[in-house]
Amino acid sequence: MSDVSSLRDVLPGGFSGPPPSRRRADRQMRKRRKRRRRRTWIVLLLSLVVAAGGVYGAYLALSPIVSRLTAPKDFAGPGTGSVKVTIPDGASGTVIARALVDAGVTKTAVAFIDVAKKDSRSGSIQPGTYTLKKQMSGADALAILADPANRITQQVTIPEGTRVADALTRIAKGLDLKRADLAKAADSGDIGLPKAAKGKLEGFLFPATYKFGPDVTATQALKAMVDKGKETYADLGIPNAQLRDTVIKASIIEAEAGNEKYMGKVSRVLTNRLNTGMKLQLDSTVSYATGKFNVTTTSADRQFNSPYNTYMYAGLPAGPISNPGEAALKAALDPTPGSWKFFVTVDPNTGETKFATTLAQHDQYVREFQAWLAANPGH
Repeated sequence: MSDVSSLRDVLPGGFSGPPPSRRRADRQMRKRRKRRRRRTWIVLLLSLVVAAGGVYGAYLALSPIVSRLTAPKDFAGPGTGSVKVTIPDGASGTVIARALVDAGVTKTAVAFIDVAKKDSRSGSIQPGTYTLKKQMSGADALAILADPANRITQQVTIPEGTRVADALTRIAKGLDLKRADLAKAADSGDIGLPKAAKGKLEGFLFPATYKFGPDVTATQALKAMVDKGKETYADLGIPNAQLRDTVIKASIIEAEAGNEKYMGKVSRVLTNRLNTGMKLQLDSTVSYATGKFNVTTTSADRQFNSPYNTYMYAGLPAGPISNPGEAALKAALDPTPGSWKFFVTVDPNTGETKFATTLAQHDQYVREFQAWLAANPGH
């Protein structure tokens, strides 16, 4: 027996420490406990990080929604810059509101709709193109749209008696269109000409003042003018079967009458001549055939072979020689009662016209006209 063994046997409890194997076991257990505590803290820390990340992610996702819900629905100021907005025909308040938002004028559709519901002017907004500003309040946008004077328009006037060739030139200039496009549209069959026109625009382009938006096309412009004529024919009660002859007569009346007050009498002269088989013998139809605009014609002009030459051919010319207005159409439908078969505009400057029932009386008026020509060379 060793000394140590004997002492442990003799003095039990004299050595309080466990044997070496036990101490190693205790150290290992303490290490495991430390590791478990570290893992627990790490798990807790990671859980906090994950939770915080979730909160932040939710914030990132919800923040724009919250901002939109809490942000003002309308711009506060009168706006800046400029933008064109087109309001289509028959557009509802919702359609108008969406057009404003799409153009960057109002912030939301509600910004305009809320104002429009409270303002009676919203019901009178006319279709067309308007110049507004970016980032306007709904109220300011409505104020501009409610005033028809703010519509962007182009205007063109076609005087009564204008020939198609000249009318197309006027339209091209007034509406900033290409004349070639207008000529193409006139022959396209897409402008709604009545059957009485036989595919030709002359006589059926109604003279008036027209306003269009900035984006009008050649076809749209001519169709509007043709449609205006068709509305007038319907209002005057012109039967379709009589429309062509009525327009032809009206075009002659427009060209020949020196003044609107003489139109009924000129119409009567045409009617009386046609009813008795007399040739119309009108300088206006000859001038149309030769492409001239003189108030009189030469002997050579009157020999020009054309279905529009009423010195050469009896009856009405082949078609209208100008675009007549409503007064001439009325005169063609309702001639002034009388037996006249001749007329002469003795003073083209004033339009004074004299009517005769006999050739002798007519010759006297012709001499008055010749005196005017002598005093006004170049006509």
